[in-house]
Amino acid sequence: MANEYLSALEITTGRDPDASIIWLHGLGADGHDFEPLVPELRLEPLAIRFVFPHAPIRPVTLNGGLAMPAWYDINGLTSAAREDEQGIREMVPTIEALIRRERERGIAASRVVLAGFSQGGALALHVGLRYAETLAGIMGLSTYLPLRAQLKRERHAANENTPLFLAHGTDDPVLDFSFGTSSRDLLREIGYSLEWHEYAMPHAVCPQEIADVRAWLLGRL
Repeated sequence: MANEYLSALEITTGRDPDASIIWLHGLGADGHDFEPLVPELRLEPLAIRFVFPHAPIRPVTLNGGLAMPAWYDINGLTSAAREDEQGIREMVPTIEALIRRERERGIAASRVVLAGFSQGGALALHVGLRYAETLAGIMGLSTYLPLRAQLKRERHAANENTPLFLAHGTDDPVLDFSFGTSSRDLLREIGYSLEWHEYAMPHAVCPQEIADVRAWLLGRL
């Protein structure tokens, strides 16, 4: 898969885009999941290309082996659950290829934001913090930091100062609020500067969050 581009939905907010946001959806969803967010973010007159890739279909242990769109396998939703390290690492070249394609279309890596929700946010953090070119920003919504024990050793200096945006719902019944706060704390502990937001919401996106994401994106792009 590393040599193929994932199928993706693309939306531009203006002609001749000079920035891109690659946004990874959550488990069981697809690239259309955050399509309605584009007009709500009101990023015009900036010309931005939104790239919403569709995850591969794979069996997911958490859901009884049912095949669905998933970036990698999920064994459980507790901090003690074994992570699918192989699956996570196998997706890295695929996501990096999407960034490379934006560069081939004339957009510098420093004008690319890597974003994601839930499982997609976890993969965005994993890839972005290890990526060898400086990105415009990395955003994770209602998510967690995967393979955290390896990050300090594997992170790339190119994105040590890249702006990070993390947000989580205090009433999240899917990924407990502690997933977000512990990820935030670890990132800060090893030296990352990040913008943190919490909202009284479940595993979802709320209007205040959209406003905060908009302000952060405008600051980056």
